[in-house]
Amino acid sequence: MADIDFRGASVFKSLQVDSLTLIMAPKNKPVFHKRIFWDVDFQKLDYDKKAGFVIERVFERGDVDDIRNCRRYYGDEKITGVILNAKYLPEQRIYLASAIINKPLNAFRCYILRQSNQELFSY
Repeated sequence: MADIDFRGASVFKSLQVDSLTLIMAPKNKPVFHKRIFWDVDFQKLDYDKKAGFVIERVFERGDVDDIRNCRRYYGDEKITGVILNAKYLPEQRIYLASAIINKPLNAFRCYILRQSNQELFSY
């Protein structure tokens, strides 16, 4: 692309990168707190093979930084698919996930399951 002058201000050339390079570039493993995965061997956890488990657990127990790292590593499309089909998320985390991925509450499987399984009356 050529430089374009717009009222005296020069616009820089856009950097063109080979798409194959982007696809084959190795991903850096995200850094999560070990407390999120307290019941599994943290060192042996494979983030790619167990992506659904990792995403659900991060949204269930992680803090904001953990969720950011998860979004950077997996991307919003994959996270949306996993979170919408999750069987369980705490109620507050359902609202947080709804705000993050911009989907209505009734699109979440865990929200629908929660509505159909009403809690017992507390006496």
